Amino acid sequence: MHILNLIRWKNLAIIIIAQVLIKYALFEPFDVNTALSTVNFMVLVVATLCCAAAGNIINDIYDVETDLINKPEKVIIGKQVSESLAYNLFFGCNIAAIALGFYLSHNIGKSSFFSIFVIISLALYVYASYLKGTVVIGNLLISLLVGTSILIVAIFDLLPMITPYNRISQIKFFSIVVDYSVFAFLINLIREMVKDIQDVDGDYKAGMNTLPIVLGRERTGKIAFIVSMLPIAAVLYFVVTYLYKNQMALGYFLLFVIAPLIYASIKIFTAKHQKHYAHISRIYKWIMLTGLLSLLMYPFLLK
Repeated sequence: MHILNLIRWKNLAIIIIAQVLIKYALFEPFDVNTALSTVNFMVLVVATLCCAAAGNIINDIYDVETDLINKPEKVIIGKQVSESLAYNLFFGCNIAAIALGFYLSHNIGKSSFFSIFVIISLALYVYASYLKGTVVIGNLLISLLVGTSILIVAIFDLLPMITPYNRISQIKFFSIVVDYSVFAFLINLIREMVKDIQDVDGDYKAGMNTLPIVLGRERTGKIAFIVSMLPIAAVLYFVVTYLYKNQMALGYFLLFVIAPLIYASIKIFTAKHQKHYAHISRIYKWIMLTGLLSLLMYPFLLK
């Protein structure tokens, strides 16, 4: 159970849900030309999970000092799991991800795609070891990687099958996945900013240089509030443009995506204490899940 907590199994479950829904709720019902068989798709999912697990492990290894201050009850490295075992798991997950990525890329005839897994693995290490404690850059990088965990399905499943005859259809479905990838990027970016405010005391003592340390909690909160307007505006535009005739989809987005987004923005604006920011972080994780679950409605929206 300690190892499951170390690899952040709940976050990995969200990745599984996202990738499965893209494949089987968005692509398969519309007979989209896809490159991945069921087995190859499972390989992609496992490779992505290995990358994400490795990133979570190395992040915890480098975060021990700050976590002992910010959330000592949740520290795993050195208490439930030894540092040497954590490093072994990190290297093992990375090797597995790259090996599976190599196999998959060659199997679909796109050898160059193998580099995606190498880049992701390196980026996660650089984030944890160098960039996490920087102003904004670390937040942008990890949020970009979260978005990539969604986009990677379209890259491996749609791009290899594009022909002059199906280009319009393939690009249409690729653009839908891009929309969800951007949504995940924005939600995670806001959540990272909120977590930085929440963890400012430990980060300061660890010598980090995050946005709240440079600008202060209040100014960073205002920036996070402004950024939180972006997904609200994007989802509202999407709903008004494409869903105004579909009452079921309209109701879902209003109740489970837009309302929580507005609620979270209000909470950011009024937050004062660490527990407030912890609550906001949980809300954004919920929004990430409900946003992704909206993929279940596409068989009804596009037919």
